[in-house]
Amino acid sequence: MRLICGLGNPGPEHAKDRHNAGFLVVEHLAARLGAKLDSVKFDGRLGVAEAGKQKLLLLLPLTYMNLSGQCVAAAVRFYKLTAAQLLVVHDELDFTFGRLQLKEGGGTAGHNGLRSIVASLGEDGFARLRVGVGKPEGKQQTVGHVLSGFNKQERAALPELLERAADAAFGWATLPFAEAMNRFNRRGP
Repeated sequence: MRLICGLGNPGPEHAKDRHNAGFLVVEHLAARLGAKLDSVKFDGRLGVAEAGKQKLLLLLPLTYMNLSGQCVAAAVRFYKLTAAQLLVVHDELDFTFGRLQLKEGGGTAGHNGLRSIVASLGEDGFARLRVGVGKPEGKQQTVGHVLSGFNKQERAALPELLERAADAAFGWATLPFAEAMNRFNRRGP
């Protein structure tokens, strides 16, 4: 069994924000796999799919980003999962739009969702799929940037990015980790 958690903020006002890149990827993967994210458990939306010969759990916390760890830790404990069985999909400011990176463990780089998950789990050894959303331009504040929508060019490229990111998340669940990293860690479209 594997658990893929997408990070974002709940509510229609945040649905297309850069900060919701994790939600967008997991929703795309769920649609592709025919998984309905309609079960409400652990203060999140949960869906179940098959990945090869194993069960794949897809989770979107219904808490705000800075409380995501409560939902994720509850799911991990309920299903008796290890950190190696968890992938967290999140927006990454330090990457240009479209760049993807699978990685195991590491710090939080100031990401409030990751910080909450590490605090709630008591460890940081889980895998991450970092989805590049770009840095703010000029004097725009980071918070304003991540809580804003994608620009026109990014919106046009978003379907292809979501497809590649869903491929990477599914690859994490079905391939050896090194093979998945080699296949999906690219700089952009």
